Amino acid sequence: QVQLVESGGGLVQPGGSLRLSCTTSGFIFSSNTMGWFRQPPGKLRRLVAHITQTGVTKYIDPVKGRFTISRDNAKNTVFLQMTSLKPEDTAIYSCNAIARDRYGDYYGKADWGPGTQVTVSS
Repeated sequence: QVQLVESGGGLVQPGGSLRLSCTTSGFIFSSNTMGWFRQPPGKLRRLVAHITQTGVTKYIDPVKGRFTISRDNAKNTVFLQMTSLKPEDTAIYSCNAIARDRYGDYYGKADWGPGTQVTVSS
């Protein structure tokens, strides 16, 4: 059974930093591209960063230069280092193994974990 457990969220002031972790089990982690998604209040979940099996990374424009995704295949864990946080980064952050559908859009392959809340506010 696939399990995704996110941690590391919290309340932080604008300009602050957080490091999110996602520990996984139940699938071959090293064979999967992993992604971090976020869902702001009242909005849809969106992929913000992903990392391939070989370590190639990609980010959406609003987080480029501020967020860094990484992975530890030995620990089946993916990380998201977030710096220079802004109020608009406030969301529930979730990870998943990802794939692309026939339209080129990314989707999560497994059932979603609980996510971790990130709130950026003064």
